[in-house]
Amino acid sequence: MTTAAEATSYEAHFRVWRGDTDGGALEDFTVEVHEGEVVLDVIHRLQATQAPDLAVRWNCKAGKCGSCSAEVNGRPRLLCMTRMSVFDHAEIVTVTPLRAFPVVRDLVTDVGFNYEKAREVPAFVPPQDLGPGEYRMQQEDVGRSQEFRKCIECFLCQDTCHVVRDHEENKPAFAGPRFLMRVAELDMHPLDAADEDGLDRKRTAQEEHGLGYCNITKCCTEVCPEGIKITDNALIPLKERAADRKYDPLVWLGNKIRRRSS
Repeated sequence: MTTAAEATSYEAHFRVWRGDTDGGALEDFTVEVHEGEVVLDVIHRLQATQAPDLAVRWNCKAGKCGSCSAEVNGRPRLLCMTRMSVFDHAEIVTVTPLRAFPVVRDLVTDVGFNYEKAREVPAFVPPQDLGPGEYRMQQEDVGRSQEFRKCIECFLCQDTCHVVRDHEENKPAFAGPRFLMRVAELDMHPLDAADEDGLDRKRTAQEEHGLGYCNITKCCTEVCPEGIKITDNALIPLKERAADRKYDPLVWLGNKIRRRSS
């Protein structure tokens, strides 16, 4: 007699990349799947039953730490947020490491590139005439950048961006969508006094962080697990402001007048 648990379980065909910095290959597994499970559950079952040395990075299992980033059937995803119910029972589920970054072992990649880029973005510059606790902002201004604060640093947007993914030579000159979004957030912050400190965020976005490499395909927005509209709300407006700063004759004249008056 078939139990209810058995009726909602099935055997799935998984293909998981195994290897390290010296190379590797896809390895096939047949593993039991239960109703309501996510890909990370199945990977953990593989570790417990067939591949105890399988390396995978994870932490919260709730879609908030960004640790379990990988590629499932070629699409950058969080393993803990990818439900097995989206796959047909007969479908081969292929799990591979993030392609844009060097493999450490199995599904674990070295994402140090992203932390290097984070350090290259100058921090918020507080106004000189305001002390701690004296900052005041309109809710509308708070809302503009609050969306970007939802980022969980999963780096799926970095992985799917073809400028990084397909062209290793671009990495030194291109910060990637996650950190261009950070520049955009700071540039639209009404209390950021970077200009007064001699820092032109629009210029640095173009000349130091590679804003011009982005051709707004929106692939970064499509894979963001937090639903941040990276392209529409951060990258395109930043491109528009950078273009105005560099090419609009009225903006150029206004900057000249302000510099003379100061």
